[in-house]
Amino acid sequence: MRVITVWAVSTLTMLVLAGLLPDFQLKADDGDSITRVALTAVWGAGAFGLLVALVWPLAVRALLLVPALVLGLLVFFLNGSLLLVALSLIPDGRGEAEPETAVVVAAVMSAVASATSAALAVRDDDAYRRRLSRLAHRRGRQGGDDGRHGLPGTLFLQLDGVGHDVLLQAVADGLMPTVASWLDGAEPTHRLTPWRTDWSSQTGASQLGILHGSNHDIPAFRWYEKESGEVVVSSRPASAALMQRRAVARTGDGGLLTLDGASRGNLFSGGADQLALVLSIAARRGRSNRSRAGYFAYFSDPANAVRTALSFVAEVVREIVQSTRARLRGDSPRVKRGGLYPFIRAFATVVQRDIVVAAVLGDMLAGRTAVYADLVAYDEVAHHSGPHSTDALKVLERLDRSLELVAKVAEHAPRAYRIVLLSDHGQSPGETFQSAYGLTLANLVRAGCGLPVPRHAARTTSASEARDAVRTALHRPVPDDEEEPEHPEPGSDPVVLASGNLGLISFPDTPGRATREQLDRRHPALLTTLANHPGIGFLLVRSEEHGALVLGAGGAEHRLDDSGDGGPAGDARPLAVFGAGAADAVRRTSGFPHVADIMVNSWHDPDTGRVHAFEEQIGSHGGLGGEQGRPFLLSPYTLSPPVAGGQELVGAEQVHHVLRRWLRECQGPQVPVVAAGAPAENPRPETEAEGSFPVSGGAVQDKSA
Repeated sequence: MRVITVWAVSTLTMLVLAGLLPDFQLKADDGDSITRVALTAVWGAGAFGLLVALVWPLAVRALLLVPALVLGLLVFFLNGSLLLVALSLIPDGRGEAEPETAVVVAAVMSAVASATSAALAVRDDDAYRRRLSRLAHRRGRQGGDDGRHGLPGTLFLQLDGVGHDVLLQAVADGLMPTVASWLDGAEPTHRLTPWRTDWSSQTGASQLGILHGSNHDIPAFRWYEKESGEVVVSSRPASAALMQRRAVARTGDGGLLTLDGASRGNLFSGGADQLALVLSIAARRGRSNRSRAGYFAYFSDPANAVRTALSFVAEVVREIVQSTRARLRGDSPRVKRGGLYPFIRAFATVVQRDIVVAAVLGDMLAGRTAVYADLVAYDEVAHHSGPHSTDALKVLERLDRSLELVAKVAEHAPRAYRIVLLSDHGQSPGETFQSAYGLTLANLVRAGCGLPVPRHAARTTSASEARDAVRTALHRPVPDDEEEPEHPEPGSDPVVLASGNLGLISFPDTPGRATREQLDRRHPALLTTLANHPGIGFLLVRSEEHGALVLGAGGAEHRLDDSGDGGPAGDARPLAVFGAGAADAVRRTSGFPHVADIMVNSWHDPDTGRVHAFEEQIGSHGGLGGEQGRPFLLSPYTLSPPVAGGQELVGAEQVHHVLRRWLRECQGPQVPVVAAGAPAENPRPETEAEGSFPVSGGAVQDKSA
């Protein structure tokens, strides 16, 4: 009945368009009766629908070889071509349309058919459930049951950039009813646990640690490596592949998802077999590259293509309206949101979300053991609108509807699923460093070095996972005027990079890590200029005499390495406002081989949580200070608690241990045990004391226990 209804609506749509468009007709030149025209429309609509069902999947698979932007344009060309073929199949040649008119007619018919089909499916809930059950049963037979379908699977859904406090705010405001039902429903099913990030509070470091068990030597989102003269950027495919190789070599393990896993929309694969929109393999070419498989899985249904295209346009309009309102209201702080940003936002909040969610649904219906998926929508909007803004919170409302759909489909999967919701970091609000003080960090460094400073400061570099994912999808390199060069020119000028409110300063012509003494001899005013600037919280340098050293305003110094009596020495004021664990996080980063000569953390107001980003972002993350370092972990009561009572979950590597423990609880000893950070040449087994968190009385199987 649903097919017949959609066919009837498509026929009526074709008749209306034939009456409105002069270049589109459904009758012979000498005229036809109304009945004859109606039969022609019935024939044409049926032929068009049949061609779309048969030809579209094959065409989309072939078109995956072209960049995503070209694919988007070809969608309309393909639809128009199929309509022309359908009209040619009408007896006696009664169907006729100009090519450009055929594109319009096909687009309108697809949109109407999609809307009609979706409306019928929503109203007919029983039919929707039967369809999912049949699909789950069929996919289970195709994949084969190796005995694991009797065990529960685990789904890890990452809400990129959503801090612990932001999640609670959205739940309290009624924007996330699905999450609220898990936490505060009649029978709560999940527990909420905050955790603390490493100093580098950004997706590259956090997700690498979570998926691969090690984020050693990831000092920031981007950093300069002197031995190669290259800038490594977490969101570049080649850099992501390098980071993943180093993590695998250090742990001696493929990752969290090596057992029948799927990785969707992530920077890294996690060792999964099934990959879609994974950045670390996007630079590969050949049959082994399946990073764009998600495009086919989603766009093989033309209704999805039309629905996503319409939602994409609506999101672009929404962003233009919201940014215009913010400008007219005089909102502060504010950053520019013009240019390509509305389209980048639409990609993150519509295209990436739709493809990743569709891939996750397919994974559950196929009964995969472990799935890890990243949804970047909130993070992208919060960078430009602020983490607590209405714009960003509304994105969470739409993401909650996706969570509801995932939970609903999980009921029809061939195995039970434990749904774990987590974030990789939060975001801290605040005016940008350049807006607050009228110059960039790079220009402040040049002034401290006695180098000429441009009269007009250039636009500060800014980047995000969504922006670089768009460039990767388009097969476009990073423009030199929007990003630091991959190979900076050798010379005496310092290389200054930004990662949210964390800055990195390197001197390419100084071998190894420059010490404080070397810097003072070469640039006597530099460290004093930086440490005493009101927009800077502290500096990390290496001293020949005292080792790792934190410098603050007014000559404050804090030695991170042990003093003679076994305790820290010096003035601890520079780190005091950044909370517990700040010294440990900075000390750990100081031991990385590729830490910058000078690491700069911006000012932080502990009362408001505000920071100053060194990029053009009013919601930022990457360093210490505020909500950026406090993400969340939302886990079912059927899994053991993340930590024992009173303990704190610290660092992405420890989160990896927790997730791997949960996989063992679901799948048994076939999940390998690996200690985070263990070198490949000397892998050591994980024990409760060093790699996991003990739970009194054994693992909790349900809430009542």
